Amino acid sequence: MRRRLACGSGLMLMLNVAITAQTVQIRQRDPGWSAPPGATSKANPLADRPEAAAGGRKLFLQRCSVCHGEDGRGAGRAPDLTAPDVQVQSDGALYWKITGGNTRGGMPTFSFLPELQRWQLVMHLRMLAPDSGSSR
Repeated sequence: MRRRLACGSGLMLMLNVAITAQTVQIRQRDPGWSAPPGATSKANPLADRPEAAAGGRKLFLQRCSVCHGEDGRGAGRAPDLTAPDVQVQSDGALYWKITGGNTRGGMPTFSFLPELQRWQLVMHLRMLAPDSGSSR
């Protein structure tokens, strides 16, 4: 009887630790993380090439889906990229955020990717929007 009680207690402890660990990983948006005015006005050089978004999808699945989920709605570790407060941002602001990251908020930098690949990621983010098709 004692052995069953000890096993049950150990199992409950492990379950509690697993639940706590999942809760700790959830990241909230950093309200102070805003692109500077010069970055927000930057235009996407691929805006007239919608086929470039396919490359952005491939990059997104390789680099971003681990945290944001394959559909961009967040996977518990990162915010929903389809949300209006993300989609309302300019292409330049999203590019700036992808490029520089926000380590305090849990977003790594992707400055190591070539510039056009970062713009392709922005294009893919636009395709994730519920009303996809609008350009900012």
